Amino acid sequence: MNLAPNTPTFTSHSGLTMPQIGLGTYKLNGREGVASMVQAAKVGYRELDSAFNYENEGAVGKAVRQIVDEGIAKRSDIIVASKLPGRRHEHDQALYTVEESLYRMGLEHIDLYLIHWPNPIVDKYVGAWRALIQAKENGLIKHIGVCNFAVEHLERLRTETGVLPEVNQIELHPYFPQEELLAYGAENGIITQAWSPLARMGAMVSEPVIIEAAAAHGVTPVQVVLRWHTQRGAMPIPKSSSAQRQRENLDVFGFSLSDDEISAITGLGRADGRMKGQDPTVYEEF
Repeated sequence: MNLAPNTPTFTSHSGLTMPQIGLGTYKLNGREGVASMVQAAKVGYRELDSAFNYENEGAVGKAVRQIVDEGIAKRSDIIVASKLPGRRHEHDQALYTVEESLYRMGLEHIDLYLIHWPNPIVDKYVGAWRALIQAKENGLIKHIGVCNFAVEHLERLRTETGVLPEVNQIELHPYFPQEELLAYGAENGIITQAWSPLARMGAMVSEPVIIEAAAAHGVTPVQVVLRWHTQRGAMPIPKSSSAQRQRENLDVFGFSLSDDEISAITGLGRADGRMKGQDPTVYEEF
């Protein structure tokens, strides 16, 4: 993968290589969304994170084609990700949903496809996982993973299918640092991605420990939080339509936080730190 200069990577148990920061595309829709994604590629982003439920897979595909046509990056350098919605966990439904994602994007394959939520009450996620395994074998998708899976869900996939996800995308930010899942991912070669890595901004970037670290390193509080993610082994996928913010979000590899700074920021974690209380052991998403 030809990445922007100085962009380090994470590698999964199966050899999937990902840049340490990707671009979230939720609410990047239509013509303006395409322009934002193309601008992000010019800055240096090489991973676009979408989902069937975001209703922007068409915009993502259009952006990818424009990125390639303008010579910004080769198709092989771009990781396009999408996600299977909870209402499509039946095996055959999951297979044709992957096909629909491909048709919407107008691409020959999707690089990474994830189960969006386990929906444990419905309890069909193992069948959905088998469908993704089959879609990968059929060449529709290159790599497979999950979102919002707890250790118990991941272990069940291992036990019943023998295949662990390459990626687990979870809610992760200083108010909810997810130490157990981060450690599990590191031990098993699963890349841990962080959705809403900035906790949708708010009070978090005004925390004294974050402000102090930013002043010490001559960077912004947001850059401190993103660097906290990458140094802990997580891949944040912040969303931004602003070219300046996109550049700032990616420009976090020129400094390193000390162990004490990382510990202090992690110490902001709370037992009830989820932003919307979406506990994947009970939450259902459709």
